[in-house]
Amino acid sequence: RDDRGDARAGPDPLPPDQPSEPRDAAAASHREVKGSMLYPRQRYQGEFSPANLAFDSNLQEFAQRVAYICSLENSGKITPDDAHHQIKALWKELNRSHRGLGVDES
Repeated sequence: RDDRGDARAGPDPLPPDQPSEPRDAAAASHREVKGSMLYPRQRYQGEFSPANLAFDSNLQEFAQRVAYICSLENSGKITPDDAHHQIKALWKELNRSHRGLGVDES
């Protein structure tokens, strides 16, 4: 305290215009929203089996990664040739997953 009895420790931890929500909860909420935007997931609607569910998850990851690669190529961050090779490698990985899980091709 100074001579007038005022506390001069600095600004309040949360200014009056800030929400009173704890910072950890706000950060967790932000991560959740960011995660749902960056890694969207859809519920599986097909015939249930562990293999089908696993393949669906692999397929969604494939689609998400291809979208990222396309965005990088469109913005000039990687060459079209690099994009092609990366997508081809992902496709081979998805094919191996399909065969390895024994998913019906019907």
